[in-house]
Order: sequence, then structure tokens, then C-alpha cells
Amino acid sequence: MRKLLYSIVGGIIMALLGACSATKFIPEGEYMLESVSVKSTDKSLDVTSLKGYIRQHPNSKWFSLLKVPMGPYVLSGRDRTKRINRFLQRVGEAPVIFDTVQANRSGENMLVAVNNLGYLHARVNQKRVVKGKKVRLTYEIVPGERYRVRNIRYLIEDSVVERIVREHAALSSLQPGMPFDLNVLDGERSRISSRLQNSGYYKFNKEYVRFEADTCVGNQKVDLDVVIPLYRASAESEPELHRRYKIHSVSFSGDAMAFDTSRDTSRLDSVVYRGFPIYYKHKLAFRPSVFTNNNAIEPGHLYRERDVQRTYSNFGQLGAVMFSNIKMVENDSLPNMLDGFVTVHENKPRSLGAELEGTNSAGDLGAALLLTYQNRNLFRGSELFSLKLRGAFEAITGLEGYSDQNYMEISVEAGLTFPNFKLFRFNGRDRGLMRATSEVSLLYDSQNRPEFHRRVLTSALRYRWQSPNGLLRHRIDLIDLNYVFMPWISETFRKDYLEDETDRNAILRYNYENLFIMRLGYSFTYNSQRNATSIADYGSNALGIRFNVESAGNVLYGFSNLFGASRNDQGQYTLFNIAYAQYLKGDFDISKSFRFDDRNSLALHFGIGVAYPYGNSTILPYEKRYFSGGANSVRGWSVRELGPGRFTGGDGRIDFINQTGDIKLDLNAEYRTYLFWKLHGAFFVDAGNIWTIRDYAEQPGGQFRMRSFWREIAVSYGLGFRLNFDYFILRLDGGMKAIHPAYDDVRHHYPIIHPDFKRDFTLHFAVGLPF
Repeated sequence: MRKLLYSIVGGIIMALLGACSATKFIPEGEYMLESVSVKSTDKSLDVTSLKGYIRQHPNSKWFSLLKVPMGPYVLSGRDRTKRINRFLQRVGEAPVIFDTVQANRSGENMLVAVNNLGYLHARVNQKRVVKGKKVRLTYEIVPGERYRVRNIRYLIEDSVVERIVREHAALSSLQPGMPFDLNVLDGERSRISSRLQNSGYYKFNKEYVRFEADTCVGNQKVDLDVVIPLYRASAESEPELHRRYKIHSVSFSGDAMAFDTSRDTSRLDSVVYRGFPIYYKHKLAFRPSVFTNNNAIEPGHLYRERDVQRTYSNFGQLGAVMFSNIKMVENDSLPNMLDGFVTVHENKPRSLGAELEGTNSAGDLGAALLLTYQNRNLFRGSELFSLKLRGAFEAITGLEGYSDQNYMEISVEAGLTFPNFKLFRFNGRDRGLMRATSEVSLLYDSQNRPEFHRRVLTSALRYRWQSPNGLLRHRIDLIDLNYVFMPWISETFRKDYLEDETDRNAILRYNYENLFIMRLGYSFTYNSQRNATSIADYGSNALGIRFNVESAGNVLYGFSNLFGASRNDQGQYTLFNIAYAQYLKGDFDISKSFRFDDRNSLALHFGIGVAYPYGNSTILPYEKRYFSGGANSVRGWSVRELGPGRFTGGDGRIDFINQTGDIKLDLNAEYRTYLFWKLHGAFFVDAGNIWTIRDYAEQPGGQFRMRSFWREIAVSYGLGFRLNFDYFILRLDGGMKAIHPAYDDVRHHYPIIHPDFKRDFTLHFAVGLPF
């Protein structure tokens, strides 16, 4: 790994040295474009958006600093007959030769954009600074005084249309004194058009809305007229009032071939449900209620475009629906009436899958097989039933005193998802807005290790819902039951770990006892770019927020107190002779990215979590404790190698248990840059740690103390590479320790001053971005 790092650094240095001689490829009388910038003489004008009109950019840079992509090209010779020169020029980036035509067009485009913002007398000047064979280009925007709207008039010939527009004028972005911004005017056209389309005007579009502006009134003022003429069916036809439509009927088809172009239904089978005819040619794939419950287009009501879009959205979220199609047709015999035809295409209902994976746990090799079955339309209502069967085997080495040296696991998981809320009732409109699902799951997991046998049984009922645009997502775990049963523990393991005479293994013992958890929880997620799948998507000034809270054991503890239940030897209440956990846990994460250009962005992340065991528990269950280090935390440490606090570990056998905590803090900054092909790079700095709330004997130095916790924050830095395949990202990050809180001496406390590659370097492989 060290040789690889040296090779990368050496390659960068060579590329930088080569970049210095790039001008040898620039013809006489021409210049290499060194840089391009945009400035404004008026600080109130934000020039960020104007950079998008630049038609010619200088050579790309890594991390906005290094012109590495150009390096291989300029290291080549001019003799194209040599294979090495052709190769270097093919993989490298040719120096960009300044083009005055492109520069002038860029200036013209910027001028148009500035004029559209209301700066009608703006100028765009080009300043070129030539040094040797290189040129630095600056576009200087001289905007002048901005024009503002003085008066606004509405000239609408259709009185009903005028009334609707004026009724909602309070929502208009057009106000006296506003800048004369053509972008705002175009947005107002869309707003008026949407309002009328949701008020029965099926044929209305934004092209009917136009603006007439008088810019000659003086003092940089504009008188603005909003004009909506009468409707014309064609250029030759007479003008008439805009037609306002109502819904006459809505028909459904559950067969892709049911509605042909003539809409002849005489050869089709049909059923009428709640007054809606449902046609099909063969077997109806869905229950009739699926069509009516997801329909928002109501006969007798005015046509509303948002009802059509809501119907599309409702059917689109059903897993059993491949896609839907809605046609609105004018009724032949009834004027200003529309007939709706909704066709729902069924998705493939059943699927089988198999995955074979290799495993490597601390050098122990193994294999796992996962079989999955899905039925997307179990009860003909788009209910998703899934069944997963997983088997795993691993050959464990290095264990002494155990008769069996193998690890085996078998798990069965069944889940059923309903496309609505169960136990709660909402009307169709609310349900369409909420996009809700109900989930029921059941899992049984059997693990046999040389040291112990463990059985886990879980069941859960949860609800999910989200906003129509998908930016806000909610989840409620109404009930989540988790039962952990230890049917067998080897005497060797019990003697070596669980019955230590020093009594310093309380946390370890607790996690190898039978345990019952009954919890409920709520989580909230906001993602400003819900469809982001690539690094470029995530970089566009995206904001992500996640909040989670859960509690366990309160109901059981209340009943135990109420009925005077007895306690076990550890002072805990039990349920069927099994102690149950009681705790409160909350997490908060926020991440924000800032995009500088199409190649570079900065991503920031802050995360904090606190979990407090109380009542029936003095220790959190292992699954609920926090850990630090790893690919998504402080990347200078491997997972579960950092903390809590100043705790150093030392007993490798049980450190995976002891290096967990009740409080977690993560601070991350990552500069991301596009390299070439599908490869991206990143430079990151991470900080954070975990702590315990109580002072546990087996975790000395791990307790959180307000006056000193900041000294126990670990810091790391490093480089990463990411392969972006659009739908998924493969990530390789290498982190170096910078500040190690577990040590007091300068040499070990500040590895950044005294780096030791073998001691301080950690490599991580992961799928997806860290935050």
C-alpha cells in the first residue's frame, strides 16, 4: 500500500512538472487559456449563475488546484509516430487554446442574462491579461441601475378568468417596486396557467399569458401589463371565451389492451364498483378498490390538473403497477365535459432471486447464500410479500479449547407491506398526499459459534409515509419486539470471559444473557435531492437531515411496578423469566454540500447521538450502543477501534464489546473532485469519538465529562477514490490518524507530527458516499 501511495504522489509530481511546459503545444500567435473568472462592479449582483454561460473553460483541476489531467499530455513529445506519445496524449487533456469567438459569444450570452434580470443598460467587458503564452480572462459585468416595476395592470378579456386570477393575486410574485426580472415573469406565467388548469380550464397553457412592458416612463421604471386574450381553436377561428370543463365520467382498465384508440368497450368484460366502470379483457389483476382508492379525478367536479397528477402519483407508488396512463377526452354529446380513461399496467407479480457472497471476518473465510422470493400483488391489492432465506458458513481459526471450529448461521425473514395505513383510516385525498405504507415483518435467526449458540426472534409493525415530492419521509415503529435467547455457552468461553474474577466484564456478560426488547420509535428524514444517485447529484448544494428517537421497556416497567412484580438477582424485572431492556435513544444528523463547479464540491457533516439506559437497565444492549471509526465515521480508525473517550482497549478478545458507548459525535469535511472517466477523488478530515454516560470499570477513561470531552475528540485525514456507476458508487478511502486521544505523550497523541504509516493508516472499502 505504501508503494501504491508513493506511486500516486510521484505521478502527481510528474504531471505538475509537465504542466509547466504545456505552452510548447501552443501555436505561434495564440495563447493557452489559464483561467476564466466573472466579476461585477455592483456587489449586489450575484455572478454565480452567470458562470454557466462560459463557453470555453481552462484545463480542469483536481481539488480546484492541480492541473493533473493535462500532465500526461504535456509530458508527451510532438512526434505522433511514437506510440508512447500517442498514448500520453490520449489519456491526457490537451491544453486549451484561447478562442476569441467563444469568448465573445460567452460575453453576449451573459449580457442577455443580465438584461433579463432588469439591468437593461448593462455592459460586459473582457479583460485579458497575457503573460508569455498564457492568458487570464475576466468578464467584468457593469450592470448599471436596475429597472423596477412601477404599475401593474391586468388586461384579461374573459371575465371569469379575470376573476380567478384576481382572487389569487395575493400569491403573485408581481408587486410594484419589484425588479423587472424576466425569470420572475416567466414563473408568474406558469403560476397563472397552473391556477387556471386547476380551475377547470383543461386547454389553457402558459402561452396564453403574455406581458407588455413600457420601459420609456423614465427613472428606470417599467409599467407592466399582464395580458390574457380570448381563446382561439385555431389561427383562423373566431375568438371565444376560454372553455371551462367538468368531469363527466371516469373509467378504468386493468388490461393494457382494454382501451383501444376507438375506446370500444363492447368486447370487454367489466365490473362497476362505486359507480366506476372497470374494464378488462382477461382476468382483472387488481381488486376494484385499488382503482377507486387511488383515483383523485371525481365526476361532477371541475377539471383539475393536480387531480390527474395525484392519480399518476398514487398508482406510481404501487409496486404491482408497472405504469399508468390517463387520457382526458372531450365528450361528443355534452359540451365542456370530459371523460377520463385510466389504464393501469400490471407489473410482473412474482420474482425469485439468489445471491452468493464470500465473507472475510478478521481473516476467517466463509460463504453465504441468500434466496429471495417476492410477490408484489399478494391479495390483488399491491401488497408486497417477501421471503428471505439466508445460510452462512465460516471456518474459524485461532480458537483453542473448543471442539467445533466452525460458524453456521441460518435465518428466515418474512415481510408484508401494504400500500396504505392499516388500523388507521384516511380519506383518499389525505392518503394520496401522505403516500403511506404499513409493514409487518418476522425474523428468526440461528447462529452457532464454537463459543456459544444464539437465537434471535424479531417481529415489527411500522408505518412509513412521505410528502408528495418525496423530500420528507417519516417512519413510526409502532411496535418492535426483539427476543435474544442463548441456549448454550461453552464452558471455556464462560470461564475465560464471563466469569472473570476481576469482575470487569459486566458489559460483556450482559450481552450474552437472554434479553427481551420491546421498543417503539420515530424517524424523520429530509433530503433536498431525493433522486440523487451519483456524486454529481449529491454535490448540487444538497441538504440532508435525519432525526431518530426510540424508547424501550417503559410500558413493561410500568406494568411491573403497577402489579408489584418480583425482581431477579440483578434487581431487574423480568417477562417470562427474561430481563427486558429499558432505555431512551436519540440521533441527529445533518449534511450539506456546496458545489463550486461541475468538477468540485465540498461536503460537510455533523452527527450526534445519545442513548440512556435507566430503570430496568444499567447497560445498553450491544446492538443499541454506538461505535466509532470505520468507513462512515472517523476514517483513521477501523470500525470499533476508537474510544470510548481515552479508553485504549488492550484485550483484543473483547475490545469489540468494550469499544462501544452511549454518546457519539461525528464531524466530517470532504472536498470532492472529478478525476477522469468514472473516477472521482476526495480529501477528507474527520473528527469525533464515543463516550459512556456511566463510569464502567471495564472502560476506564470512557465517561463523558463536559469540561474535558473536547480534548478526547479524535482527528484523522486522508484521500479517497470513488467509482461512480450512476446507480451505485464504489468507494475506497485511506485515512491517517492525526490526533489520538487515548495517549498523553506527544509522539502518540499527535500522529500528524510523528506519522507512522504502518501504525496510523487504515483502508476502508464501502458502497455509497459516507454522508
